[in-house]
Amino acid sequence: MTLLIIGASGFLGGELVRQATASGHAVAGTFARNPGRLSGIKWLPLDLRDREAIASTLDEVRPHTVINTASRKADWATTAEGAIRLAMAAAERGARLVHMSSDAVFSGTQVHYTEAATPDPTTPYGAAKATAETAIRLLSPTAVIARTSLIIGDGGSEHEKFVHELSDGRRGGVLFTDDVRCPVHVSDLATAILELASSDHAGIHHVAGRDAVSRHELGLLIARRDGLAPSALPAGRRADTRVAGPLDVRLDSSGTQGRLRVRVRGAREFLSVEGSDSGHVRPASAS
Repeated sequence: MTLLIIGASGFLGGELVRQATASGHAVAGTFARNPGRLSGIKWLPLDLRDREAIASTLDEVRPHTVINTASRKADWATTAEGAIRLAMAAAERGARLVHMSSDAVFSGTQVHYTEAATPDPTTPYGAAKATAETAIRLLSPTAVIARTSLIIGDGGSEHEKFVHELSDGRRGGVLFTDDVRCPVHVSDLATAILELASSDHAGIHHVAGRDAVSRHELGLLIARRDGLAPSALPAGRRADTRVAGPLDVRLDSSGTQGRLRVRVRGAREFLSVEGSDSGHVRPASAS
C-alpha cells in the first residue's frame, strides 16, 4: 500500500512514518517548513492552502491512502479549508482518506462524548476542526475521521516538554486540575490509525486513552516516570483564568476499540514503568 502522510514531520506524523515503513509500506510524507529526519521515504513540501500544490502532490505520489495529520491550530485556511481541499483532491483520484480530528470539537457541556455526539466547539481551532469534519463526511463517505485527545510519547510531546520545563524552572505557569482529557500514547494512536487505514471502516472514530485525567494528574504521572519532583509542578484551575476552551471532555472510544486489534492504553498504564514496557496489540484471534 502506498501511503501519503500529510504533516509527516510532526509528532504523530513521524510515528506513522516509522510504523508504516517498518511494515513494508511505500511512504511519502509532506512537511510545511523542514523535512523530517527519518529516511526511507519521499519527502515533499506542501502548503494545504495551495490547491494546485495539493493536486500535484497527489498526482506525483498516486497514493492508495492519504492520512492527514496536519493543522495549524486556529489557522482556518489550513485547518479547515486546507483539509477540505485535500479531501476533494483525494476523492477525485479515488484515494482513501484518514483525517485526524480532535476532542476540541466539543464544548465539554456533556463531558462524555461518543462518536454520535454533535460537535459544539467553543474555540476557533475547534470550529475549524468541526467544519473540516462535516465537509469531509459529505465529500467522502468512505473516509475515516479519527478524533483523538492529548498525544503523549516517551518524552517528545509538547506536554512532556512543558512538564520538564516547569519542573526545572525554565518556564512559568501551572497545570490545571479541572482541565480533563483522555490522553493517548503516540505509538498506540499511530497503530490504530494505520489499522483503520487498511480496513473498510468509515465515518467518525474515537481513538483516545482509557483514562480521563486532568492536566495536573498527567503532569504528576510524567514526573514520576521521569524522576522529577512532583512538588515542583504548580497546580491551578483553568476556570479561574481567561484561557479559552472546554474544561472536561472525555472521548468515549469503546465503539472504535471494539473494532480494533490494537489495545489503546490509558495514561495511568502507559506512563507507568510496567505499562511502557508492555505490549498493546491484541492476539490475532481477539475480536
